Amino acid sequence: MTAEFHWSEFTPEWTLDPGTTYLNHGSFGPPADTVRRERERWSETLCRNPMDFYLRRMEDELDTASNHLGKFIGCRGEDLVFVPNATTAMNIVAENFPLETGDEVLLNDHEYGAVIRIWGRACSRAGARTVLASTPPEVITPQEIVDAIFNRVTPKTKLIVVSHITSASALIFPVEAICREARARKIPVCIDGPHAIAMRDVRIADLKCDFYCGSLHKWLAAPFGAGFLYVTGARKSGLRPNLLSWGRSLGGRPMIWKDEFQWVGTADSAPYLSVPSAIAFLERIGLDRFRDQTHALARFARQRIIEDLDGVPISPDSPEWYGSMVTVRLPWVASRAAFPNAFHPLQKFLWDEHRIEVPIVNWRDEIHLRVSCHLYNSPEQIDRLVESVQRWRGAQN
Repeated sequence: MTAEFHWSEFTPEWTLDPGTTYLNHGSFGPPADTVRRERERWSETLCRNPMDFYLRRMEDELDTASNHLGKFIGCRGEDLVFVPNATTAMNIVAENFPLETGDEVLLNDHEYGAVIRIWGRACSRAGARTVLASTPPEVITPQEIVDAIFNRVTPKTKLIVVSHITSASALIFPVEAICREARARKIPVCIDGPHAIAMRDVRIADLKCDFYCGSLHKWLAAPFGAGFLYVTGARKSGLRPNLLSWGRSLGGRPMIWKDEFQWVGTADSAPYLSVPSAIAFLERIGLDRFRDQTHALARFARQRIIEDLDGVPISPDSPEWYGSMVTVRLPWVASRAAFPNAFHPLQKFLWDEHRIEVPIVNWRDEIHLRVSCHLYNSPEQIDRLVESVQRWRGAQN
């Protein structure tokens, strides 16, 4: 591992359990202390005078925060609305997108299981069906992904749902090319993008997708409960939340499409209002520094898993394919299907014996190790992970 980075420089910015090696920022990313304090400040502001906050301040503050986020992700603030997470956003799209009997919604075999379920339910209600495109076991070029998806397009395809960065396989998908081809065929696109925000330089408006669903508690490290839904143009018209409330401004301002989503009952908007603080934190460090350092550590993890754990890569070794998170197949580990309704024995061992938090991913009926690297992680933690897996392997033999 090169000495290019001072690995412990930003560790003090987080208060984490000192006995835990946390390599799962990709699932549940803890906010830095400064962001956590900002969330607490907003919650205290609400509690000091809830009436004043809800009726006179909240909508303007949300506008400010959404404009800040819009600038960061390359879209207008008025085209996005805060929601708790990408799952909420995807459910909103699924509940509103028009489907009829015989229609098809096209996904692929890298998609997040919850997203497949969401669209399965929506299609079932409408008499439509989901179609799952199969991609090559080991991809070499982005065009292979594009071809695999569009080979399954039919005249019945009404929507393409695709991840910007996949969850289980941690691969960066060529969403620009997918959106471009979809536009040429006049097929709407919904992007599932919780892993892309901050890990990549996201410019949503340039993608020209119809919907973009994001979580901000992952790589941006905003507070838990901060996500967004981006909706383009006329698709905002008539959009309804899954949780119905008054559907109008509490402050008496002229109605806008966001009103249906910004007041869905009494809730604390502190996670949303803290998003500018999370953006400022990473910008202070430097986005290039963040991306370069976390990718370098993910690359080191990939190399060690391949060389010392007989891991099998699922993509070329390039920042075009993975960023701050990497997945490697472990062909010698028994599938999780052998352990239904329980943690995989390897994951249980890593936590019980070594206090290591890392996902053991069952994807395509094979076991993979997915390692997430943020600014508080270090090469020593990767070494600890690999050595612990080696001990478990030795005990199995």
